[in-house]
Formats: sequence, C-alpha cells, structure tokens
Amino acid sequence: MTIETPAADTRHATTATPGTVTIGGDLTVNRIGYGAMRLTGPRVWGDYPDHDRAVGVLRAAVEGGANFIDTADVYGPHSNEELIREALHPYPDDLVIATKGGFVRGGPEYGDLGAVGNRNYLRQAAYMSLRRLGLDHIDLYYLHSPAMTDVPFEDVVGTLADMRRDGLIRHIGLSNVSAGQLRTAMAITEIAAVTVHHNVAVRENEAVRRLAGEAGIVFSPWHPGDIPGEGEGDLFHAVIAPIAAAHHATPRQIALAWQLHLGPRTLPIPGTTSVAHLEQNLSAARIRLSAAEVDAITALVAVQPG
Repeated sequence: MTIETPAADTRHATTATPGTVTIGGDLTVNRIGYGAMRLTGPRVWGDYPDHDRAVGVLRAAVEGGANFIDTADVYGPHSNEELIREALHPYPDDLVIATKGGFVRGGPEYGDLGAVGNRNYLRQAAYMSLRRLGLDHIDLYYLHSPAMTDVPFEDVVGTLADMRRDGLIRHIGLSNVSAGQLRTAMAITEIAAVTVHHNVAVRENEAVRRLAGEAGIVFSPWHPGDIPGEGEGDLFHAVIAPIAAAHHATPRQIALAWQLHLGPRTLPIPGTTSVAHLEQNLSAARIRLSAAEVDAITALVAVQPG
C-alpha cells in the first residue's frame, strides 16, 4: 500500500459558477452530466442495437451542454468507450470523460460480474481505456467496485495513487463505496469524486453524500432521476407531481433538480437513449426549487444518521 503525502487542498478553491461544478480543483463542468451505460445491449452486454441512434444521443448530449460523460470499461464490455470515441473524437476542449476499471465480465449475465484489484490488471485496464477512448490520460478514473477479494482495498487505492503520479490518470474517483471506505481512501490519497446509487427513493448512500460534501469531493449520483412506479411510488408522486406542475416540469426533472439543491458539488449523471428525454434532463439544471419543496422531497425517506 502506498500512502501519499497530502498535497495542498485545492478542492475548495474553485471558480465554478452556480451552474457548474469543479472536479479536483481544475476540471469545471456543467451541473448535469450524461451517463452512457444505457448505450449498450441488454444487461449492459454488447453493442446498443441502434448504432446511429446511440451516436446521435452522444452528440446531442455534448451539443446540449453535457460536458461530463460517465462510462466504464465493463459497459459492453468495451463497446461503450469505443462508441464514445466514434461519436465525439476529436473531443471538445471542455469535455471531461470519466471511466472506471476493476470489474470483469465473464459472460452476458449480471451474475457473471466480478471485481479484481490486482495492480497489473488495473493498470492494464486504464491503458486499454485510454486506447479505446483515444486519450493520452484519463481525467477522472474510478475504481468501479471495492468488492474485490484478491487485494486489500487499501492496496488498490494505493495503485490508483501510483497511476495518478505516473500521469496515467488525472484524478481518482471511487464508485459504489461505503462512507467507511471513502474515509479509508481519503487517508491514503486525494479523492476527487465519488459515484453511488442515490435518488429520491434510494438513500442508503446518504452517509457517503454527506462525507463527500464535508470533504469537498464531487458527489455524482447514478440513476439520479428515478422515481418508483405505481404502488410503491404513490407517495413520491403525490409529493413530487404538484411541485412539477408548479414548475411546468416533469417529475423526473424535479427529482434531478432536487439532487442539485442538496449541495454545490453534486453532479448527477442521468442516462437515456432518447434525445427528447436528454433535453429534459439537461434543462432540469435551470429549475430553482424553494427550500420547502426541497424539504418535502427529502422528507419522503427517513435517513439514519451516519
């Protein structure tokens, strides 16, 4: 395991406007990004069946102002990164592409998914992502999962720190971690971003969100605009629908706007295969909720302190 000597903390020194968020002190992006995972085949396996549509959605995302795109080597596997390069390379100067490594996919079923922390594997994974994306370094590289059993978590974070020092990656992110794991990683090296499942109904990672906010780490929720369906979601819709009507917005837009109101470093990454839905997602950044509206949505789920 490698322990980095703490550098001067520049994460709080940012020139970001209320409509932007700064990653690692030097990468400023708009408040809503685009999660590209859905541009794959069924169960995130293989190519998206309508190739031209997928290319069009990616280009529309960037043209619409999404200058942060989230992907991973396991999406496809590999085809998602290749698609991004085909659709968007040469990349705009302000585009930040975040990718992830550490998962391996042994077949087309979700049960075929495993996690590997081996140092050489992670370095190879990053180098191969660079090749597929057509980059000379990765701006934000996430450890996709802390679930590996071959290497201690601390050693895996140390590998990421070494990759950062070598210039392979610019900033380190963590995906699907607990608050305890985030604290452990922060003691080893600087963490620029964390991405976990979080939305109006899913709050199991609230402790991660709060810790990230306290530490100046970008919090990037995935599935950020999801709302439960009929039955389970009746209470959510009863609260959110009137707010949506008052703002001439959809419930999903309100769910995304609520995320942004939780903290200045929140960077949701909604995914979609529809240009119309994409435009709605991005326009949610312009919705200004009242404190009472934010509180009403927040109160829908009781969160244990942690």
